[in-house]
This record gives sequence, structure tokens and C-alpha cells, in this order.
Amino acid sequence: MVGPFPVRQRSLTGSCVDPEQNDTFADHDLESDSRSGGRGEHSRDQDARRQSPARACREPLGHSRAMRDLVEALCSDRCAGRAAGTRGGRIARGLVIDALRGAGLDPQEQPIARLEGGANVLAMIPGEIDRFVLVGAHYDHLGKDGPAIFRGADDNAAAVAILVELAAALAKQRLRGRGVIIAAFDAEEPPHFMNGTMGSLYFTKHPLVPLDRIDLMVCLELVGHALGEAHLPTEVRRTLFVLGGERSVGTREQVISMARDEPGLIVRPADAEVIPPLSDYLGFWRRKRPFVLLTGGRTRRYHTVDDRPEHLDWTRMKAVARWLERFVRAQCAREERPFEFVEQRDDLTTLDSLRDVFTALAPASPVASEALDLALHLRGRVGADRSLPMPLRAELAQLVEGLETGLG
Repeated sequence: MVGPFPVRQRSLTGSCVDPEQNDTFADHDLESDSRSGGRGEHSRDQDARRQSPARACREPLGHSRAMRDLVEALCSDRCAGRAAGTRGGRIARGLVIDALRGAGLDPQEQPIARLEGGANVLAMIPGEIDRFVLVGAHYDHLGKDGPAIFRGADDNAAAVAILVELAAALAKQRLRGRGVIIAAFDAEEPPHFMNGTMGSLYFTKHPLVPLDRIDLMVCLELVGHALGEAHLPTEVRRTLFVLGGERSVGTREQVISMARDEPGLIVRPADAEVIPPLSDYLGFWRRKRPFVLLTGGRTRRYHTVDDRPEHLDWTRMKAVARWLERFVRAQCAREERPFEFVEQRDDLTTLDSLRDVFTALAPASPVASEALDLALHLRGRVGADRSLPMPLRAELAQLVEGLETGLG
């Protein structure tokens, strides 16, 4: 048996990894603007929205500057890190509302009952039947730590800009089959994550339509960066992971069939359990509603002040938006019967995706070559039910952690 993959000592590209660069933001006291506690700031927030760069989001669909301007506005000093419940968070929400209106939608706020000043932003694009696909991304971030602003470009301003781009495209051409709910969720970040104040969890308890009419939740998280550094093979850098397709009948197969439909992007499916719960799909999973997560994984800038717009890959973001439109339209057009949720693990597909990435990396990296050997060994141990025996799942998790650490 191949030994455990060393995830901390060296990277997949052969260069040393500094563990200090991968520290995540934890246990900070997120600054809450005391002036924004009441509703008296509402008119000033509206003035800020009218003066904001979000007006650029009304540029014609397809203009790449629109996504960039929205991201830069969400990452601005005025938004101050977009912490839920703060004045900066409310200004960010106004930017999202303005952008969706500019895209031709009629967004509404959904206040979060136990979070003063927190609210989701929801909009509906009608289809031909009374069933829906929901596409969501959280717009909040970590706020401030003293004078330091956590701007959250990749987490998750880039995803919000892609969400708006998608909304504009869907609004322009009528949907076949299901309608689409566009959801910009608040309060995904600590201390709200997995708590009652988390915006997406609140939505699942107070949905815009009955939850059993939402056939698929598509979650966008950390989708603004290419995978790894510029010198790596394009087979690696163009990777976008889609997790969770195995949890509903037919969805995994659709993801696989569309994996290379968009130039500049390679979609790689993986099982939802290869990472810990990460984002707003959690509440839907708990309630056994089908979901997928689109992500590029965490980088060394994750939850640091260095997560800034200049590190994003704007060309890739446009490609993600185009692929996402194609995918969402395909899900809307599926048979009218409800999507069937299945609690099914799929280690086989995960290992196939890892095999392909490690194969591209192996010629330049002995560590990646070792990881490839382990992936092939584990694949040979997958059972008829597409899952690994329980004792081997830790080794799969270690492979995934090694990939994320080495390429981040």
C-alpha cells in the first residue's frame, strides 16, 4: 500500500509550503458599526447605493467590466468587509439589489429574524411550471479586525458577480421548464455559519416557495480563482469542482456530460463528503433537497486580508458564468417530476477527478506522482456501490487536503 500523502511538507508543484501562509481567520472580534444598529441609517445607505460603482452593473450583458465593478464595489472601504448586520453589510446588500435590478430582475429583501440588520436578497425568474432551481451565493464576509479590512474578493464577491451575470442571461431568454430563484445569502461567515442566524438556513425554514418545489440548489463558493499558480498545466488551472451531483438521480451524469462544454473550463465532479461542510448548500442537504456546490477550493488567501480583487481571474469568471447558464438551463428543462434525493456516496467519481489532476501534475512533481499512485490504489478498492471502505476514506480526505494545500 502507498503511504500517506504528505500534505504539509512539500507542495504538489514541488515547492515548499509555508503552513503560516495557510492560516485561516478565526476567533477575531468582527467589528460591528455601532452607528448602524437602528434603522435610522436607511436613508444614508440609500445615498451610498446611488453613489456606488454598482451603477456600472447596468452595462450591457456580457461586458466583463460589469463583474469587475461589482466585485470592486463589494470589496471597497465603504463596505468594510461586508460583515452581516453592520452598515457595511447593508451597503453591500444595496449593491447586490441594484445590480440585480440592472439585470432586469425585481429583487426583494428577506430579513433574518434573529439578526438585526441582516437579510437575504431573493429574486425569481419564472419558468413554464411551478418548480424551481435555486442558484445561491453568500454576499457577506468577515468585516474588519481593527483597521484591517477582510475584503473577501474570492470569498465571495466573485461568486455574487457571477450570480448577477447569470441572472441577467436567464432573464433575457425565457426558461424552458422550471423557473429559477436567485438568492444572495447573508450571514454565511462565522459566527453565523451553521447557526440559526445563517441566511441560507433561515431561508430553508422560511422559503420563498415550498421547499419541495425546489428541485436543485446550486451553490457558488470560491469560484473567482484559477487552480494553482500560472506555470501549472492548463488541465489543472482550468479545473472547477462540482460536488454533490451524486445526491440526486441523474445530476452527476449531467455534470459529467457537460464537463468540457465551455472553452477554458474543465468541470470535475466529486463527492460532497470529500470536504467538511463549507457553504450555503448545508441547509438544503439537511432537509434532503438535491444540491451541487461549484468551487475552486480554498487558497492561501482564504480568510486573510490578502483576498483582494487583483488576485481574481476575470476570464475564468466569465467562463464559469457561461457554463453555469448552460447547466442551469439544462436542469430547468429536465422532466417535470421532482428530482429524487439520494444519500449516496461516490468515491469513484472523486478519485477519477483526482487521478486526472494528479496525472497532469506528476511529470513536474514527485509529490504529485506519489499522490497519483495513491489515487489509483484507492480507486482499485472502491466497491460496487462506488464508495471506499470506511478505513480508507481518511486517505481520500488526505489526498483532497493535499491538493488544496499544494495548489492554494
